[in-house]
Amino acid sequence: MLLAHISDLHLDGTDRATDRATRVVTYLNSLARQPDAVLVTGDIADHGAPEEYAEAARLLAALTAPALPCPGNHDDRATYRKVLLGDEHTEGADGVTGPINRLHHVAGYALLLCDSTIPGEDAGRFDDETLDWLARTLDDLGDTPALPAFHHPPATVHHPYLDSTNLTNAARFAELLAERPVDNVPAILTGHAHTSMAATFAGRPLLVAPGVISTLRLPWESGEGLVDRIAPPGVAFHVLDEGVRGAGGRITTHYRVVP
Repeated sequence: MLLAHISDLHLDGTDRATDRATRVVTYLNSLARQPDAVLVTGDIADHGAPEEYAEAARLLAALTAPALPCPGNHDDRATYRKVLLGDEHTEGADGVTGPINRLHHVAGYALLLCDSTIPGEDAGRFDDETLDWLARTLDDLGDTPALPAFHHPPATVHHPYLDSTNLTNAARFAELLAERPVDNVPAILTGHAHTSMAATFAGRPLLVAPGVISTLRLPWESGEGLVDRIAPPGVAFHVLDEGVRGAGGRITTHYRVVP
């Protein structure tokens, strides 16, 4: 499977945000081989406004490959559901919009798009409903290899701001993964950090997509401000094959900047 992975578009109605997202769409559509899907790990809108999701829907529909989004901390669950997903049932019986968790089957793999957001907060957390959904879905999938994808990294980024806003209950997620063979869950895919990053979590690769809107300025880099707004947008390409049973399958990731 060839999976393109983008994150953090932060569409806000400005020409700058639109131009950067459009460049990424044009680049992906120009590839000699189209990805099996394009994963978008959150912060699609900047303010969670209907017009931002309307623009996102137009941009993602322009992709040749199917787009598979999940929400980030800048996204509004109810508006995301209604405008981007076309789901009119935005609230539960208690009037609260629950987490947006979705399963997609792509080229023999299962993509588990999870909602790691805490409405109104920058940090992330898997609530009980999402953890139950993850456990139940992984059990139902049996030996089908599954890739959980969500916004907040569950591991240290080594940046003080990002490390204060990552997945706050990562230990519970690690416990859930520890019960499953690495062959069944060969990698974890996230966004949020606005930087190309590879780490390990629960004995598996943790692969973080670069930001479309900007690039995180790391503590040891020069320059002012949290992010570099001049650096070009980035894309991750994950290539998965069967690998060797017992070794977790194989995932290879390439990072590219978009001209």
